[in-house]
Amino acid sequence: MFLTELLSMRGLDLSKSIKLVRHQDPNYDTKYLYKRGMLDFYQSIQSNDVFGNCEYLISFLGYEQSKAIYIGAYRVISKSTFNRSVTKVPPEYPYMEILEQPLFHYEVEKMDLLNDLVDRLVIDWGASTRAWYQWLKKDNPKRVVEILPAGYVKEFPGFEDVILTFDELKTIVNSPDPNRIWHTMLSSVAGVYLITDMTDGSQYVGSASGKLGIMGRWRSYAETKHGGNIKLVTLLQREPERYKNFQYSILRTLPKSLTQTEVIGFEQKYKQKLGSRAFGLNGN
Repeated sequence: MFLTELLSMRGLDLSKSIKLVRHQDPNYDTKYLYKRGMLDFYQSIQSNDVFGNCEYLISFLGYEQSKAIYIGAYRVISKSTFNRSVTKVPPEYPYMEILEQPLFHYEVEKMDLLNDLVDRLVIDWGASTRAWYQWLKKDNPKRVVEILPAGYVKEFPGFEDVILTFDELKTIVNSPDPNRIWHTMLSSVAGVYLITDMTDGSQYVGSASGKLGIMGRWRSYAETKHGGNIKLVTLLQREPERYKNFQYSILRTLPKSLTQTEVIGFEQKYKQKLGSRAFGLNGN
């Protein structure tokens, strides 16, 4: 199946001027912006008049290799010169410097198109990934590669490369079937993990042991946001939304045959190495 066929079946008039957008830029973390709800703003301001001649945008994020994953459809309503005093900038927007240059601003309206396939529909963008926007045409129909299961987060990358946002962790925990490899692998090992508060870089070192290993411990973070850790509890009492900036990674995997005392011994070493007691979020 091609994207053109799917859009037509869902009622989009393909005779309209429609542009496809694939957001992926080495200078800007578009995945972070998307997860934080800032990508719509990022998309709406452009240094060149990219969207002035089209009626609809079909937006994607860069995915594996030359693929792209669907994130939404928009109707272009109007174009104007960006005025920072008029257009609302998202709080904590990380790329304020780009707002200092002359920019076009597009008012767009998000559409209820393929909503059931957001974060699931994957297309092959083709070899020209540098061409981040293209016209949707009959000779450029874009092949649908796959439709991911509802609740799927991403492929398990190996223990050393695990980096999860809170939203990703919560989805993995709450959707075990589409993320079964994550559950299998994280339950198979004990280990020492790291929580980084991406707001200011402060760190918490913790450890996991027992029958369910790292998955068992991380499940408590998905459910409570703080896992019972005193400094995290205090932080979230002061700033309840701070957990949205937490990032989870694995410092070291360990056999589940080790005792809890042995695992905590490794945890203490990493606390010392990273200084997470003196400068981070560890209280002991």
